[in-house]
Amino acid sequence: MYATASGSDLMRAFAPQRTARDAPLPHSLSDLLRLLGATWQVGATSDGFPLALRQLRADAALFHEGAGVECIYFVQSGAFKRVRTAEDGYEQVLGFALRGDLLGFDAICLGRHPTAAIALEDARVFALQVQDLAGLAASLPAFEPLLQKATSLELQRQGEVLQLMAAVAAEVRLARFLLQLSARMQLMGQSARRLYLRMCRRDIASHLGVAHETVSRSFTLLADWGCLRVDNREVEILDMGLLRQLASSTRGSLDLQAERLAGHA
Repeated sequence: MYATASGSDLMRAFAPQRTARDAPLPHSLSDLLRLLGATWQVGATSDGFPLALRQLRADAALFHEGAGVECIYFVQSGAFKRVRTAEDGYEQVLGFALRGDLLGFDAICLGRHPTAAIALEDARVFALQVQDLAGLAASLPAFEPLLQKATSLELQRQGEVLQLMAAVAAEVRLARFLLQLSARMQLMGQSARRLYLRMCRRDIASHLGVAHETVSRSFTLLADWGCLRVDNREVEILDMGLLRQLASSTRGSLDLQAERLAGHA
């Protein structure tokens, strides 16, 4: 059973330790609840729980691979890549985190972070001390389902990565990646067709398990087929149906090109 606290006792017991990277402006659990869309849960208890907001510059590490786990994080703004570095120094990009996404939860079972999280641009994250989670769940029962939902969403996205890697052709992997990103943008209330890629081509290539040059060629090919309009990091999906059709394919590149030529014959 968890012991509960209230008022000033709750604030003293569960106040996060601030660091030099924390924002000077005051924030509370209510801000995180609003970020997660749970505005109906905002109240005196959440207002009284101070929350650290950490700010990072582009290319800064939120946490390093192998580091001990102290906090879990929710992305308030910006974007991150999750990476694992091989013995030869190769950086494998395992996923990307955007606004509202959870980072660091997979480290709790190990006591250390299995990956690093690197900011792709200037970013902010809400930091929750792991040691505070049990007390927070007891004081605000509605928070636990939100955490479970965020964790479940991360598991779902890991499954999406497996779907990417199961594709034979690089163009199919890219099509699946763009559709997944489109769906995430739509959930965030943004355009599902007009995408701004916060990650560079090299990061996308690492995530898809293909060469950098292959990703560039795949973008060109999808544009030539009329699926996309590409302007550096700005991507507009012109034909969502065709992109979905390509994403569902299990064929290789030559088979896809032959199928496209046959369709225009």
